[in-house]
Amino acid sequence: MLANRSFGLVIACFTLTATMVCGGFINGTAEYAAWYGLLQTQLPLGSCIGFLISGLVYAPKMRRERYVTMFDPFQYKYGRKMGALLIIPHMFSDLFWSGSVLAALGGTVSIIADIDPTISIIVSALVSVVYTFLGGLIAVAYTDVIQILMVAFGLVLACPYAMSSDHVNLTSVSSTWIGEVPAGTEWMYADVLCLLVFGGITWQSFYQRILACKSPRVAMLSTSFAAVFSFLFSVPAFVLGVAGSAADWNSTAYDGPLPIPDDRKSYMLPMVLSFLVPLPVSIIGLCAIAGAVMSSADSIFLSSATIFTKNIYQDIFRPQASSKEMLWMFRFFIVFFGVLGTLVAIFSTTIYGLFVLCCDLMYVVLFPQLTCVLWLPWSNTYGSLAGLAVSLLLRFLCGDPMLGIPSVIKFPMYDHDTETQLFPFRTFSMLAGLGCQVMISGVAHVLFVLGYASVRFDIFNCRQQRSHQIQTKLLPVELRVDEPQEGMLGETQAFLDDAIKACGKSLPPLNE
Repeated sequence: MLANRSFGLVIACFTLTATMVCGGFINGTAEYAAWYGLLQTQLPLGSCIGFLISGLVYAPKMRRERYVTMFDPFQYKYGRKMGALLIIPHMFSDLFWSGSVLAALGGTVSIIADIDPTISIIVSALVSVVYTFLGGLIAVAYTDVIQILMVAFGLVLACPYAMSSDHVNLTSVSSTWIGEVPAGTEWMYADVLCLLVFGGITWQSFYQRILACKSPRVAMLSTSFAAVFSFLFSVPAFVLGVAGSAADWNSTAYDGPLPIPDDRKSYMLPMVLSFLVPLPVSIIGLCAIAGAVMSSADSIFLSSATIFTKNIYQDIFRPQASSKEMLWMFRFFIVFFGVLGTLVAIFSTTIYGLFVLCCDLMYVVLFPQLTCVLWLPWSNTYGSLAGLAVSLLLRFLCGDPMLGIPSVIKFPMYDHDTETQLFPFRTFSMLAGLGCQVMISGVAHVLFVLGYASVRFDIFNCRQQRSHQIQTKLLPVELRVDEPQEGMLGETQAFLDDAIKACGKSLPPLNE
């Protein structure tokens, strides 16, 4: 699952960059550059800032604790069932993310190569599943190197051809390519930016690479470098989007409806590659998009399989499972989630809206949960459950026009004409859940851990879990999560022997 924690700085940089630079990243950047301008293209900046925060704050701590998945600290601190409950929004996010990137590839291939998108979706998913099934994280990481180099070459090569095309008049967008933030939408703009920054901190695909690094220092440096490299990848995608907005599509071979309808605006990048550059460059550009999509798809299948194998199958149903059994269950879940993602990509018509909602849930629900479980010493199951309930309730009561969810709560600045919340309701919901979690955790800590209430009322065993955490902290960190290995047993035995020398006692060997 973690490639024996063998990733050095170079491989970690490549695979982390490939994880971020997915098909949605480059297609979305080109789309917003073309239709809304630079100021509205928040995805590259927000994602990269989130990556930097993750690398400097969250990644080193997670790697020092030697967790196997992002949800290990939840199950360790709150119990297995509460940890499994928090997995649900992440699992849906992964599922719809994989469906959206595969669907994006299908649309790209159908425009450029006139191939049935279903065929391209199935072939791409099959290839990703096969090499992930056979090689695990090591295979994914090394194919990421090839794929990210392919993306860089294809996008950079296409830029000069698109910008110098006879069908492109850059002067027509000289006053519009920067874009604007309409008056009255500043708070909504900031809300979306916070969503992109902090919502990107809570993805298992990211932490799987972090936890596979050789050391916390490698994890921190590789994440910081990957943030910079990912931002650089957005530059050619943005340039191609601007070229698309400046194109006279009537003079090209494009035979679709004009002006371009809303349901085809997301295809701006494949349209540029298909109609504004020579055919060989177009094919290379298609390979670049395919590389970006596959680098994301394999990461999603791998992360979902890891969570289900470790945090659901082993921790809840089969704690005594052997290494061989775990390996085959891991491979089974790779295939399972590959099939699910493919079906979602083929049959769903609301994938974009569902993915947006799941991104909201990552920010509104999982970001405060991850922050508390790592940095709040007295956080417990009571606070986590209360914070989860408050965050989810507020988020759904605020509504979502894209999914047809009506707004029950209408904050100040609500636009009745467009049924849009101009108030930063996502950030408000997140902060409300965070505040509730801190407060309820504190009350439960005082009542049950400090002994101001009877233990028989402690239905989540808060006091017992706290005692277990204190005892576990006395052991070397390797024994908390990882399976014991030969060399580690000897080091641990020596550690414990030294610790009790003053008592004049001895311990039996750990492997007895």
